Amino acid sequence: MEREPETQNLEPRAQSPEPTAESRAPRAGAAPFTIGIIQDAATADVAANLRNTDRLVREAANRGAQIICLKELFQSPYFCKSQQVDRFDLAEPIPGPTTEAVQRLARELEVVIVAPVFERQAAGLYRNSAAIIDADGSLLGVYRKMHIPDDPLYHEKYYFTPGDAQVVEPTKSQASDPGSPVPSPGTGQAGGFKVWKTRYATIGVLICWDQWYPEAARITSLLGAQVLFYPTAIGWHPAEKAEWGAAQVEAWRTIQRSHAIANGIYVASPNRIGHEDEPGTGGITFFGHSFIADPFGRCLAEAGEGEEVLVARCDPALTETVRRNWPFLRDRRVDAYGPILNRYLGA
Repeated sequence: MEREPETQNLEPRAQSPEPTAESRAPRAGAAPFTIGIIQDAATADVAANLRNTDRLVREAANRGAQIICLKELFQSPYFCKSQQVDRFDLAEPIPGPTTEAVQRLARELEVVIVAPVFERQAAGLYRNSAAIIDADGSLLGVYRKMHIPDDPLYHEKYYFTPGDAQVVEPTKSQASDPGSPVPSPGTGQAGGFKVWKTRYATIGVLICWDQWYPEAARITSLLGAQVLFYPTAIGWHPAEKAEWGAAQVEAWRTIQRSHAIANGIYVASPNRIGHEDEPGTGGITFFGHSFIADPFGRCLAEAGEGEEVLVARCDPALTETVRRNWPFLRDRRVDAYGPILNRYLGA
């Protein structure tokens, strides 16, 4: 059961920070909601991966989850471990066979599903994307990963075009094209970051490498997200695990918990698990440790390194309490932040 923040430990203020029962009452339209995240492995058998996802989503829904997020590139192995042109064949349009299957499942279970996939937007234009599917099975829109890494065994710049910072309104012909989802009236967006007003809550979605950037979390929070989902594929290089493994997991958890605290928002991060080989290398061992944190940064649910379904209740009243007592958004000096638009400010 969630506890309110220990307000006596907060920075002293002139007025008493102790919230009253009245101040904790949720506003109209701010009912609690339940989220679920899926931590699992993927094989080269895409059909088997979809069947496994179906099973785990049903488990999450049976446990009360209303909004369910899958891991990054959920329907396949993490193929970016090397640059192989034939791996572009794994991509699908949105909507496409995978997202349509997830839409049917969402409609049947009346749950919102965040389905991260390898998207073929056009010939030669591929994205690391997440389809946001509402509880009636409708496709609300697509988030396209903004920050694209390029590291040993993470050759994402070869495969993915980053999300577009400048959003152009679709033409009439684009709006009628089923391969080009048009933002719904419930979509908020700024600089390529987006939120969606689903049946149960307003959600923001960022993908993996995005999780290291406080700017992405801040903008998505300012758009009105009640929870940030970070579908992820992060793991160890086996040769480095003994020296760096524990520190890498802790850094990964800490940066995302910091987003929860700095923005007074729920954060949920589903990671993949299992070792995936790559010829000529040591492969990657995906370390799991998926978790859900509340607006005070406390872990409500946390996985180990095996297959797990995590479910947690999110209460917007707690966001209200935390933001009233630690009003970081109020005290931002938006007039002073222009220099952040530079790559570097030193000599």
